[in-house]
Amino acid sequence: MVDRAVLIRGLRLGVPPMIQSSVNACGGLLLQNFMNGFGTQTVAAITTAYRVDSIILLPIINLGSGISTLAAQHYGAGEEDQAWTIFGVGSLLMTAVSLGLTALVIAIGGRTIALFGVGEGAVAIGQRFFEGIAPFYLVYGLAMAVRGYLEGLGDLVYTSLWGMGALAVRIAASYAGAPRWGNQIIAYAEAFSWGVLLALYLGRAAWKRRRPAS
Repeated sequence: MVDRAVLIRGLRLGVPPMIQSSVNACGGLLLQNFMNGFGTQTVAAITTAYRVDSIILLPIINLGSGISTLAAQHYGAGEEDQAWTIFGVGSLLMTAVSLGLTALVIAIGGRTIALFGVGEGAVAIGQRFFEGIAPFYLVYGLAMAVRGYLEGLGDLVYTSLWGMGALAVRIAASYAGAPRWGNQIIAYAEAFSWGVLLALYLGRAAWKRRRPAS
């Protein structure tokens, strides 16, 4: 016999991230089409940079998941203050990790791209991309920390909706800023979307803190 309450709760927790993943995939196609307009060197540089970036950001992503898991355990046990403490400690760790990754990427990002065999022009573009995006790793890291806390409290609908909203902001900012910043807008637009996401998540976390029963 299917327990309807368990089924509904499972769908509530599973469907929003599923939809977000699908929307992100479609958004990725739009961003790829946008990037193609800057020519083959930019495509080679940024595609390679994102391969490196996806590895560099793993500590941030995994730490956010850890915050979510621990916050969920304490929140589920009725220890809401302890869940908040987990978030605070996790944010401090996230700050240290993010700043360390920023320094690392700015120092070796271009040389890492060169390992993939792209030309000097692409390496220079990739290095500028890292110099544009890496200073905002802290913003991304804190956004992931707050998101982990919110998802630990079961607020996946909100985090997923605004995750998709941030993607829309990034796409719009990319097209709007291209005439002024050229291919560097690829970094700036992503950083801007991280800032929007952090502000929205912080506002939600503050509201949840004031009204923990909501």
